[in-house]
Amino acid sequence: MTPPQSDGPGEPDVQGVAFTLEGVDELTFTQILRDVLRDPAFARPLQVQVQEPRPGHSARLTLVFRPADRERAAQATQRLKTVLLRFGIQVDTVHVPGV
Repeated sequence: MTPPQSDGPGEPDVQGVAFTLEGVDELTFTQILRDVLRDPAFARPLQVQVQEPRPGHSARLTLVFRPADRERAAQATQRLKTVLLRFGIQVDTVHVPGV
């Protein structure tokens, strides 16, 4: 996963909303990823970074965006919550930087 970068002091170039998917197996993660990659809500300029589940580490999806795309990222975050619910994964709270 790429850490946020900065163009200058105090102004991050990119931000991200990370979802840690505890207990998700490889097959379920692959199905979630397939649904996300086919959904236009996650198209550029947004970016989805992934970390597949491994022994001792949970799967992780991070929605990465520039500050100018914050509103679109918030909408995509809600869409991701819906996708996850299809697989029985409940997300109760999400914090979007700056929103």
